[in-house]
Amino acid sequence: MTDSSAYPDFSKSADGLLPAVAQCAETGAVLMLAYMNAESYAETLATGRAVYYSRSRGRLWRKGEESGHVQEIRGVFVDCDGDAILLKVHQRGQASCHTGRVSCFFHQATPDGIQIVSDPIIDPAQLYGKKHD
Repeated sequence: MTDSSAYPDFSKSADGLLPAVAQCAETGAVLMLAYMNAESYAETLATGRAVYYSRSRGRLWRKGEESGHVQEIRGVFVDCDGDAILLKVHQRGQASCHTGRVSCFFHQATPDGIQIVSDPIIDPAQLYGKKHD
């Protein structure tokens, strides 16, 4: 058994950020990929709600803070190397993606090129008051 206090190991990345995959606890669907730093990880554990680090905003991002579509934590897992995080979540509100889709993974690579395989379930303007691509 290894020392779990070293996991996750945020020192494995130069910027202190580790990839965090959000997976639907009920269906197993992969909802999104984001990044966490030590502070967002600690807040996630303390609050039971997903908190990420937004690289574009340069600050903590409490999932659902604008849309209301929060992710309630059902389980937190760290990979064997301590450099990737898996959050099993209950998605409150149907859309986890800023485009209004259930999942951020809606572009499928095919021999004919990239295909969009799911439609928005909610207009992004309803989530944020403006359109997102």
